[in-house]
Amino acid sequence: MNLFMQTAESTALPISLGMVFFIGFVAAVVLGSIAWYNSKRPTGWEDKERPDVVPKIDK
Repeated sequence: MNLFMQTAESTALPISLGMVFFIGFVAAVVLGSIAWYNSKRPTGWEDKERPDVVPKIDK
């Protein structure tokens, strides 16, 4: 029981949980951006250049 109470009072869990959400959000934005740049361009974006940081993925 004492171990449970010490764990419940610890502040490491909210910090680590926040870091997991932050890293997941950044990963989702990066992967989503790469997928968007490699997809068919929306109207008006067909002739735009691909940024250098986005890798070219062959289908």
